[in-house]
Amino acid sequence: MLTSQLVHQLLIICPLSFLAGFVDAVAGGGGLISLPAFLFAGVPVHLAYGTNKFCSCFGTLISTGKYLKNGKITLKLALLSAAGALIGSAVGARMVLALSERVLQICLMVILPVVAVFLLFNRNLGQDEDSPQNISSQSLMLRAVVIGLVLGWYDGFFGPGTGTFLVLAFSGLMGMSLVNASGNAKVVNLASNLAALITYLLGGAVIFTLAVPGALCNVAGNWLGATLAIKKGAKFIRPIIFVSIGLLLVRILTDLIA
Repeated sequence: MLTSQLVHQLLIICPLSFLAGFVDAVAGGGGLISLPAFLFAGVPVHLAYGTNKFCSCFGTLISTGKYLKNGKITLKLALLSAAGALIGSAVGARMVLALSERVLQICLMVILPVVAVFLLFNRNLGQDEDSPQNISSQSLMLRAVVIGLVLGWYDGFFGPGTGTFLVLAFSGLMGMSLVNASGNAKVVNLASNLAALITYLLGGAVIFTLAVPGALCNVAGNWLGATLAIKKGAKFIRPIIFVSIGLLLVRILTDLIA
């Protein structure tokens, strides 16, 4: 039976979960929309994290399948990066107790505007064809692992914006088009999301009355986002990356002021 509180929560969570799935499928960073939605709906923090992860897992699974079906994932490189991310994430999670997030937040406040300016003036980055000239297969594999380790560490230590950084790393460091970079990033996201979701499920931190409708909306957003990204290419993905960077800047600034 639907209570007035549940209806109110779903009216907040469902549309924002759809929007988060859409953004995440294209450029990463959907969690910057969906997690605040759960918190705004009055879900306790630990349950918000777990329930949001449930939704994002199913959405990411759909967009990963969409990119894979359309040949936009180099599976070997993506799996190497995913393996590195799982290791890096575990290390990052352990370092939370030893280091201050505030230092990383301040660094990101400097780095993110630089990244945005770089993207603005480097319009050839991630065009619709891969361009890995003069990069050997061994070097590509090594870069995939390093990207996974570094951004996996970032995800375990801090988290927000990991998907967007993955897209930029796959494109900038491995010569992938933005479409293929988004596809490969989804594999890494899926691996880390599943690992986190298992922990949340075992801890009973998922509210299924919110998670199932939220997941359905997130799936719909991911499907639409991946479809448009594959169809329209870099000219569609680039503006969404700027949106994700902007959302991350707002999130960090809010945390620093609070």
